[in-house]
Amino acid sequence: MADKKLTAEQLKQAALDYHARPVAGKIATALTKACDTQNDLSLAYTPGVAAPVRAIAEDPEAAYQYTNKGNLVAVITDGSAVLGLGNVGALAGKPVMEGKAVLFKKFANIDVMDIEVNADSVEDFVKTVKNISPTFGGINLEDIAAPRCFEIEKALEKELNIPVFHDDQHGTAIIIAAGLLNALEITGREIEKAHIVCLGAGAAGIAAMRMLKSLGARKIYLVDRKGVVYNGREEVNKYKQEFSRESSRRTLSDAMQGADVFIGVSGPNLLKPEMLKAMAPEPIVFALSNPDPEIDPELAKQTRNDIILATGRSDYPNQVNNVLGFPFIFRGALDVRATCINTEMQIAAVKALAALTKETTPQSVIDTYAVDKLEFGRDYIIPKPFDTRLQDYVPKAVAEAAIDTGVAKDR
Repeated sequence: MADKKLTAEQLKQAALDYHARPVAGKIATALTKACDTQNDLSLAYTPGVAAPVRAIAEDPEAAYQYTNKGNLVAVITDGSAVLGLGNVGALAGKPVMEGKAVLFKKFANIDVMDIEVNADSVEDFVKTVKNISPTFGGINLEDIAAPRCFEIEKALEKELNIPVFHDDQHGTAIIIAAGLLNALEITGREIEKAHIVCLGAGAAGIAAMRMLKSLGARKIYLVDRKGVVYNGREEVNKYKQEFSRESSRRTLSDAMQGADVFIGVSGPNLLKPEMLKAMAPEPIVFALSNPDPEIDPELAKQTRNDIILATGRSDYPNQVNNVLGFPFIFRGALDVRATCINTEMQIAAVKALAALTKETTPQSVIDTYAVDKLEFGRDYIIPKPFDTRLQDYVPKAVAEAAIDTGVAKDR
């Protein structure tokens, strides 16, 4: 049975109660070994613990055999871009980091330590993460504002030999790409020829467009608060400059003329009905601002009955949800002790998600979502988070890509 829809005030109170009771927070430490006897205690701590200490001192790789390093990910933020709430600070970001820990454990059985860092500069943040990195098998960066996030990720990738992954960039990009490949197939389009408009030039927008370029997209219009990013426009940072193009289009309305695809990672109600009307036949719209999309889904459907629509919301079809990606991507990377999560591994995740959508959906998944059917088509271009087949499809594809590209230490 579907959950009862709550009012905004009821949801707020339910969320506060959920986080406060029966104990504060959402995660805790669990023991994986018995510690019930004096012998157990002597093995868990002194004197027995000296044996693995010596083994690791002699060979650091032994940490993967004798500690939880290989299944432990740090979810780290500076609190500068938390959900849609902005720069709330590191401590206020902690509930979100704990939430990511829940999802890692629930969907991929990965243990997480959430870490909230007060850092005034990129250098301070990078130094902090580098200094604590020996503890972990992977680093998941979260809720860090652009362009700072690009600089942090690049520096850490250079410094560390474990996977570093900024989910707000790559996780969102991977799910968008998987859904878009399927939507393009349904409408008989090729990504190389598709006219794509991206509204929003922050971490998610830049990463999504980079991913689409890797998949063959060529006609991309990146739009920020000042309009289209075009050749010769002043005050465009180097990340936006990657998508600068020769064009006479200046506004979002200009960019939307004849567009095949709209991807919104911006704010509510910025895509107007007249802009939607100006798109090509069978428009593909990813309105991902959450909780209020760039265009109200009901209004979008009233405006264009030939639309394929995706949002970030769970109460409409085609939810772009990062939980489809990061737990399984890290699972695949950790399973083969990958030293990074490279573009090839990300593309493997994209293609695995797109392929899974086309498979026959088990009745158990259909029952979980209390719907009549889940069949590949306009209202089902992306898998559902509680589809247990994700645990088989995505990690395997990611691990194989890691092996094929030579970044896996364990085959």
